[in-house]
Amino acid sequence: MSAPPLSDRITDEIIHTTLEDNRRVCIRSIRPTDGLRMRKGIEQLSAQSRYLRFFSPQPMPPNSVIERLIDADGHRHLAWGAIDLDNPAHPAVGAVHAVRDDTLDDSAEFSVAVVDAYHGLGLARMLIAILLVNCRLENIASLDVQVLSENRAAKRLISSLEARRGKVEYSVTDYVLDTDVALEKLRTEVNTPGLDEVFASLAKYL
Repeated sequence: MSAPPLSDRITDEIIHTTLEDNRRVCIRSIRPTDGLRMRKGIEQLSAQSRYLRFFSPQPMPPNSVIERLIDADGHRHLAWGAIDLDNPAHPAVGAVHAVRDDTLDDSAEFSVAVVDAYHGLGLARMLIAILLVNCRLENIASLDVQVLSENRAAKRLISSLEARRGKVEYSVTDYVLDTDVALEKLRTEVNTPGLDEVFASLAKYL
């Protein structure tokens, strides 16, 4: 399976949309220069949200983890972040990742996080929608998701995208998300203006 042609890559896109409370955000691919913005975004997560995202009670992931999060090449590691345009500091407020071991693998490890103050505003679904389109262009057919047992919100989210539940080991449940199925679920959602704006911006890739 070969990599898609350059003309089909979306990592240079900057997508402007609005949250359910009408705050404006832009979503773009994460860059190697985003280390400080990534760190500040993680600092804005509550202790519980950091634990659910990183499976660790540490107040901040080590530098090596931050470096991996911004080391996105658009092929092996797909990564998109959201920035609040209505805040003068333009902080990072969410990020989504798909990481595979090799650029020719058709599956990748998935993660998403949204700053607590932006929960419930549709941002996670927007980020996932963009990632899914990117995955399809990069020939990633499925996403492997690991969720802590107490993370009910994440379970509801991925279950709404028809993720298949796998093994349970200790306090972690494995899921597999079919990228085409999940993308179609998001495309058929109604009364989601922000998500509609995302898909309109990506129409040439669909």
